[in-house]
Amino acid sequence: ATFTISLHKVDNTTVTIKVRPSASTSCWILVKNGIKSELKIKPGENVTFAFTCSTPEKYFIMEIQKNVDCVSGPCPFGDVHLYPPGLPRLNRTYIWDVKASTKAGLELKFSTPWLRQIEPGETCPDSISYNINSCIDKATVNIGTFCRNGSVSRIKLLGGVVMSLHLPWHLLLTTSGFNIANRASIKRLCIIESVLKGESSITLMSPNYPLGFPEDELMTWQFVIPSNMRASVFFHNYSLSNCERKEERVEYYIPGSPSNPEVFKLSDSQPANIAGSFNMSLQGCDQDAQNPGILRLLFQVIVQHPQVDENITHVVDLRKERNVTVTIHLEGWPSHMPLMSEPMCLICKDPRTCDRVLTLASGAVYRISFLCKDLSRLRITAEKGIGCMDIRWCQGKTYSLSVPKAITQLPIRLHKFIWKLLATDMINVEITSPSLKLQQHVREQRCNTSYSYSIVSATPETELNVGVFCPGGSIEKIQMRNNITISLKEFGKGFINESVRQDLKMSFVPHIKDECTFTVSPNPKAKVYLQTPNRPYGLPPYISISWFIIVPSKQTARLGFSKDRMGIACETGRAYLNIKEETPGTEETVRREDELLPQPRNMYHNFWVNISNCKPVDNTQLDLQFWVTFADKQIDLGIILAVVAGAGVLTAIGLTVCCVKKKKKKTQNPMVGVYNTNVNTQMPGKKVFFEKGRQNSEAHVYAVIDDAGVYGHLLKETNGSVAPEVDVYRPFDGPIGSLPPSPPPFSFKKDIKRFSNTEEEPSPLMDTEQDNYTFAHQKSGQSEDNGDADEKDKGDTSVPLLENKE
Repeated sequence: ATFTISLHKVDNTTVTIKVRPSASTSCWILVKNGIKSELKIKPGENVTFAFTCSTPEKYFIMEIQKNVDCVSGPCPFGDVHLYPPGLPRLNRTYIWDVKASTKAGLELKFSTPWLRQIEPGETCPDSISYNINSCIDKATVNIGTFCRNGSVSRIKLLGGVVMSLHLPWHLLLTTSGFNIANRASIKRLCIIESVLKGESSITLMSPNYPLGFPEDELMTWQFVIPSNMRASVFFHNYSLSNCERKEERVEYYIPGSPSNPEVFKLSDSQPANIAGSFNMSLQGCDQDAQNPGILRLLFQVIVQHPQVDENITHVVDLRKERNVTVTIHLEGWPSHMPLMSEPMCLICKDPRTCDRVLTLASGAVYRISFLCKDLSRLRITAEKGIGCMDIRWCQGKTYSLSVPKAITQLPIRLHKFIWKLLATDMINVEITSPSLKLQQHVREQRCNTSYSYSIVSATPETELNVGVFCPGGSIEKIQMRNNITISLKEFGKGFINESVRQDLKMSFVPHIKDECTFTVSPNPKAKVYLQTPNRPYGLPPYISISWFIIVPSKQTARLGFSKDRMGIACETGRAYLNIKEETPGTEETVRREDELLPQPRNMYHNFWVNISNCKPVDNTQLDLQFWVTFADKQIDLGIILAVVAGAGVLTAIGLTVCCVKKKKKKTQNPMVGVYNTNVNTQMPGKKVFFEKGRQNSEAHVYAVIDDAGVYGHLLKETNGSVAPEVDVYRPFDGPIGSLPPSPPPFSFKKDIKRFSNTEEEPSPLMDTEQDNYTFAHQKSGQSEDNGDADEKDKGDTSVPLLENKE
């Protein structure tokens, strides 16, 4: 195709066709004088040309520049046309360079759908963009780059302007979309007018953004908003220059405000909930010549309908709280900020101070309201600090770790409440849950409550994730070293009701040996799973953790591990598992990392489980889990049968003895013994029974003494003979050892034939079941009955101690 471009000299327009950046030179411009890679057509020229390829838009771009002099001659005000016609279909840029006096102002008025400012590097959806530069003397300031379909309706400039319109090759526009008008001096760099109808949002930037705003300059944004709408201003990105004189600031002119203009620093929260139109101005300062810095600003204006809850005030009373901050924010904050196009949720601490994020500090009362259609998008994150630097001031104090009612009564869901517990090296933290107790969240035992606690123990060198816990478990107490962070996180709507029963408490205690110690009092009917901290990364090197398991007196605990080995190899040191029942005489079970863990076992008393780590080799980590169940104590069947059988035998023996005794009492007089000090009471070969003296022996203590022995003095002869000694039962007051009392000599027993010389001595119980022993005066005729005994004693006139009758 052949193209002809004819330019009138009075139009002062130049057309340039050149190779687009980074394009190859495989296509050329063909003119009558030959081929060229670039063609420039000046005012008054008429040029015919063609391209050597069928797709010249891939290789060439075109610039059409029109110079307008409004200083030496009249200005062609009105609509700006795209001239000349009949241009080839290339990516093209129209440039209008308008020179004007700084004593006058120029106005660029855009036709609907108006313009929208974009950030540097951003592109327009339809590839049509406007770039506006202000020219004051020899200085050029980039006012900004704009796309179609926005709210910027007019831009007023001081002095000259360079206006560029970028069009893609495939779109054919017949009008530029703006006109130029003359205005009186605006006495500032520029004024940008934006018309916001209905609920909408606009993002604007200071001139030269992201570079610096000109030194000691002033510019204004005018926002035209219906009076029944509410506008809020938010600064998303700004920086300040180094000022020598004056101060950088933002000024607001709000119709009806008693304090116009209202002056704010860029670091302040900007006005919100503004009814109707307003102006906002940015004022620079005189900068330090050596280190000027950069003043820049990117901000957003959001227009909303008045909210139903706008006039509803919620009182947040934090006067009784200490070291507490409460932050109300959008869900996902701070890692995720909503898009500027999303509906805005604002939190206001007074009618004109609103923001997407509001932080409240303890010690004051706040009256807040919400400009938000959907409060379910908002969340609360709170933090409380508790510290102890001297145990003398902290020990004995108990702190409640519960969410204040001032927070739970708000119509906003609690995201997280964090307690930061800080103490010196020799002071540790104890957490208790007396009534609810805590349950450790593990795969086999998941939390299903509306909230949970995440506990982290931290030092400058290491961080130990103790675990996630929820109420309704078996852990009564956790003692930890170092600084502790406890985070309560809400999961369900039931938290408001469940939070009433919160009973988590903490106190500061003296230094403990282990990194962490758990006290566990399980429900007898439940199976409890317990896990080493820091899962899934494993226990840190050289860390020791202990669990103290309380076993009810009438129950037996069963302890088992979820795997056979610890699963680590040690580079330095050894890893150990220790199990010890808290009762005298029990042996401690110890396993190293290279040994098999114990098989499930029964524990009859309170016991300890301790796990201590070494420095594992790479790619190995100590991650151990164990479980505990309970059952009622069972007595072994064999023991029960043995006890029953033994009781039966003893009962039979007792009945037999009683029958024999009753028969003897009916057929004979009671046996009478006369105490004789010369009788040898020790049986030959059995001296061991009476190694002690009488005062140190219990041989004279009898389990049963016949009434006749007690009342033997009543048997005195009437002839006045002297009565022998009468022995009565008296308890033994002498020293007694740990061994049971020694039994009487075998010569005292009636059933001596049952025992051989090699048998062990019978139990003391059998000694108490012999015949009754009676001590009394000797009667006439008795010596004759005992004549054989006198002969055996070879002249000893005494009688035996006991009468041995079969």
